[in-house]
Amino acid sequence: MAQKVVIGLSGGVDSSVAAYLLKEQGYEVIALFMVNWHDTTGVLDGDCPAEHDRLLAQLVARKLDIEFHEVDFSEDYSKRVVDYMFAEYEKGRTPNPDVLCNREIKFDPFIKKAEELGADFFATGHYCRKEEIEIESVDSAGEKSTKTMYRLLGGVDNNKDQSYFLCQLNQKQLEKVLFPIGHLEKPEVRRIALEQGLATAERKDSQGICFVGKVDLPTFLQQKLKVKKGSIIEIPTNFNFPTLPDDINNDDPNLEQLLEEYAKDFRFSGVDGKVVGMHDGAHFFTIGQRKGLHVGGKAEPLFVIGTDIEKNSVFVGMGKNHPGLYRKALFINHNEIHWIRPDLEMKPGEWRRYGTRIRYRQPIQEARLFCFEKGIYIFFDKPQRGIAKGQFAAWYEGDEQLGSGVINE
Repeated sequence: MAQKVVIGLSGGVDSSVAAYLLKEQGYEVIALFMVNWHDTTGVLDGDCPAEHDRLLAQLVARKLDIEFHEVDFSEDYSKRVVDYMFAEYEKGRTPNPDVLCNREIKFDPFIKKAEELGADFFATGHYCRKEEIEIESVDSAGEKSTKTMYRLLGGVDNNKDQSYFLCQLNQKQLEKVLFPIGHLEKPEVRRIALEQGLATAERKDSQGICFVGKVDLPTFLQQKLKVKKGSIIEIPTNFNFPTLPDDINNDDPNLEQLLEEYAKDFRFSGVDGKVVGMHDGAHFFTIGQRKGLHVGGKAEPLFVIGTDIEKNSVFVGMGKNHPGLYRKALFINHNEIHWIRPDLEMKPGEWRRYGTRIRYRQPIQEARLFCFEKGIYIFFDKPQRGIAKGQFAAWYEGDEQLGSGVINE
């Protein structure tokens, strides 16, 4: 009897080809279309409408002759993803809804629904891979035992590797998930879709907020966050930024205090900068943002280099190389650290060298992770542009993602 797999069929080409490949491998495949959002406030016209998604998913299921189900997770999505987004922006942090959507929806209520449908496994169209290994351990009595552990690996296609979006998964979730297209590159996925006559073959990749679509973010956020006029203040490039050495000594007795200085967000309040414009609320802006400032007459574009939520100020610097855009370190509070591989969890006093990224599609950055009682500091070999509180930092060993955490500073 064939094993049963429930796949999240979204109406995109990736999940469509994943469903086809699973069927080719001999699984009994069931398609599950998720409805997670109904409100179109702020959604740009024509971008990823739910009705179009549903129709395409149904056409693919019919073409592949697989069972089709629809489930509404909008209440869960609103409470666990969108409300969190609003709360984070209100605090002046920049959340990542795609990471949250995977953790809170695709790998939680989705799994429960898949189990209700009798699934042995569930599958997604993410460009990731999974590997099963055996870990040997020895207890206090000297007895040896082995435990199965699952490795989350990046997709073969470096341009589409989506492991970053899955940085909050745990071993229980990884045990039952399949990633049918993780070994393929995007052009090959489209080729397969065209050969099989799938309705999604030439559909563009979705953009914007997971299950909401591409949005005018300020308009979307104004559903709950109030417009509050404030000043846009330009900080000159010759501002007296803290001067810190390019490197640190791992054995420095004051290491924790030193790392804290590197990870500090620049504080511009009280600085004698020049008011160059007005904004509708500091909570609508994030570090590194260029669009939405509406300030002209500059030799180079302005970028957000800091915000003060209490005083409702947005601080900007001219040019993509403004020193205010760059930092060497960040901090993750101990209660916001997550290990995909719990067997590799760092203990206070330890440090390790890992590849790290702070946003999707960013090339892996070399860094050292230092663990203390209060959390982990990540110290980069090279200064990083646009480190934003609320985003996720994920760390890797080779192409395996080991863990992640929410950037606190």
